[in-house]
Amino acid sequence: MDMGRERLTLGFLLCWGTLLAAVYVCVHVYLEADWLEAPAPLAFGHPTQSSKTWGQQSRTKQVSAEVEKRDKSIKQRVSYVRTVKKGSSARKRDRDRGNSSSPCCPPPLPRRKIPRWHITLEPWASESHSLVDEAKRFLNYITTPQVLCSSLAGKEAAEGGSNGAWNVCLDSKYNLIHTMQGKHCRVYSFGLGVEDRSLEQFLAQSGCEVHCFDPSLKLPHLQQAEMWLHRLSVDWRDPNPGIVGQRQYTSTKKLATILNDFGHRQVDVLKADMESAEWKILENMVLEGVLDSVGQLLLELHLHWAGFEVGGDDPSVVRYWFSLLKELERANFRLFHVHSDPAKPHLFLRKNVLNASSTYTLNWVNIEWKS
Repeated sequence: MDMGRERLTLGFLLCWGTLLAAVYVCVHVYLEADWLEAPAPLAFGHPTQSSKTWGQQSRTKQVSAEVEKRDKSIKQRVSYVRTVKKGSSARKRDRDRGNSSSPCCPPPLPRRKIPRWHITLEPWASESHSLVDEAKRFLNYITTPQVLCSSLAGKEAAEGGSNGAWNVCLDSKYNLIHTMQGKHCRVYSFGLGVEDRSLEQFLAQSGCEVHCFDPSLKLPHLQQAEMWLHRLSVDWRDPNPGIVGQRQYTSTKKLATILNDFGHRQVDVLKADMESAEWKILENMVLEGVLDSVGQLLLELHLHWAGFEVGGDDPSVVRYWFSLLKELERANFRLFHVHSDPAKPHLFLRKNVLNASSTYTLNWVNIEWKS
């Protein structure tokens, strides 16, 4: 009896053991299948071999996804760039238009001119470097108009003559007449104690914005007879800030500084009677490239001495004068009118050389200038 009960108990335990073994096998199979798809827990803080394999696969998938994403972004960016074959008509059309129609290729900004340090001296007029040879070349140059102006405007020109000192050229092939008709021309006039402003008044009545600069004025700014008067003068250098405070009623500045202070980019007519300072002022305008902003230049030259801060022997001075005027020619200026006052003494560097006058008024037009 006891033996039968013992066998029954043993059989019952065997069945339960078999059932538990089957359950364990099923659970193990299930966990093995899930192990391949999920990260394994760390054992004592170190990854197992299976977790390393899964990490490599995960990193591979991430790198692939990033590469695919980058390729997409590159394709999207490149889609905005139009590919043009070499020598094609589209490339030529873009070049003619300055590539302005393409969003990826804006037209290049104009390069800012770098100021020069000295002008280019012309070769000597002769091997002897004589004053007479230099004066002969210089005087022949300033008394020979280079272009013909069919329409002069000034005080004497308005009265039927053409021998006046200050004249502007209103020839239709130049730009001044067109800006006057459009009522958007601008005039700068520099002088000291000027009494005759007939040319300035004529230009102001013609619709030009006229600014007269005279350092002898008592008021800083004054509007008179359709013109603006300013207590200011042009110079070849800006003043020392420490000295400016002591000069209460006068002020001088470079032309580039005056244009910047007034907010002006261009001047249709620049008239200047600077009493022997014209050579250094003209040199500054050449070196700083300000001449590109001037349409017509009316300048009185004084030849009885070398001028302010111009040194050297007489032949070198005349060579320097001639070289400055040739710089004007390189800047596209052409002489259209010249005048010498017969009442002025005939002095050329304090000598009587070739019976030359001490004062000449020269009028140039910038043949390439557009406002």
